[in-house]
Amino acid sequence: MKSSIGLGILLTSLAYFLFTGHDVTIKLLVESMSVWQILFFRTVTILIGCLFVGRLELVDNIVHSPIIKPMAIRSILLLTAWLSYYTAARHLQLAELTTLYFAAPVVATVLAMVFLKETVFWPRWLAVAVGFTGVVIASNPTGLTLSLPVYLTLQAAVLWASATILLRKTAMAEKSIVQMTMSNLFFLAMTGIMLFWHWKTPDLQEAILLAATGIVGGLAQFAFFEGMRRAPVSVLAPFEYTSLVWAFFLGYLIWSDIPRPGVVVGAALIVFAGIIIIVSERLRQHAEA
Repeated sequence: MKSSIGLGILLTSLAYFLFTGHDVTIKLLVESMSVWQILFFRTVTILIGCLFVGRLELVDNIVHSPIIKPMAIRSILLLTAWLSYYTAARHLQLAELTTLYFAAPVVATVLAMVFLKETVFWPRWLAVAVGFTGVVIASNPTGLTLSLPVYLTLQAAVLWASATILLRKTAMAEKSIVQMTMSNLFFLAMTGIMLFWHWKTPDLQEAILLAATGIVGGLAQFAFFEGMRRAPVSVLAPFEYTSLVWAFFLGYLIWSDIPRPGVVVGAALIVFAGIIIIVSERLRQHAEA
């Protein structure tokens, strides 16, 4: 698709692939290190990269940026979402956690209609529904009952969706590198305070993983910010489900996890949801041309 929307889809899909790789490094690190310290080192790595690319001009742009307040709010939403998610992860099975969290694209689509006034055509709703069905089939949650961890996971999904909507509103007003730097400056302040109680001197392997987390996370953030600049949230929301496909693929590649038959069916539905969006947007653009 030679269009802004097509590029937005490609960038967002790349972002979710990179975010999945980023989660793999975090999964390896949380066995011996706190989430606060991991997020701190990731933030420092991303900021170093942003300052290396943007130099003094970046600092000037941040000082005079009109979106400082919304970016601060977005950072608080994201930090609260991650804390809720990782707290719930200690008490829920991966299948339950995944299915509940992937309510986020549904919430984002609804919020896009309310706050961004996006017109959500029926193929977009269909793609969200098909993708979520694929997640449920792949994850196969059983015996799930209402509890605090369930609430925390749903809270994380709503907060992530809200942060995505806020990003779409600010994405058109500022460069991606400026938004990345501002967001990570807020994270640096919030995680740096907690580091006094959670510090652990990393060994060589942990240091390499921490650097990798920052590099991959930074690239993922840039692709995500750029994708949001180019396409409506309701178009991009279903592509968040692709991260589940990448998670199963990397799980097999790194830990030799063998996917169940239901995982294959669910992954196929998730891919089909993406195809629905791509084909429907292309047909709609041809009709409007």
